Amino acid sequence: MLQSLEKMLAKGVDNSLLRFGLGKGYLDVGEHAKAAEHLARCVEQDPKYSAAWKLLGKALQGLGDIAGARLAWQQGLTAAQAHGDKQAEKEMTVFLKKLERLTP
Repeated sequence: MLQSLEKMLAKGVDNSLLRFGLGKGYLDVGEHAKAAEHLARCVEQDPKYSAAWKLLGKALQGLGDIAGARLAWQQGLTAAQAHGDKQAEKEMTVFLKKLERLTP
């Protein structure tokens, strides 16, 4: 799947849905840096994409960028609340609370 998505990107297709698919795919295989790169582009293209903010936070956390993960989830929370995405809002609230317990 990742190869076909990368081919689409190489052909000039570039949109938030494609970037989300690439980000999720790379996150699923543990490639946090590539996941973060694509998910960051995704939210640049569509700042309201709460699911992308959620995964961007996970990718950044996987890279050890706790401050970046916190910021991504805070921005994602704002996006989710603005669009009534209750599930993403709940998940990111939990992620932020876990981060607060892990970091002083």
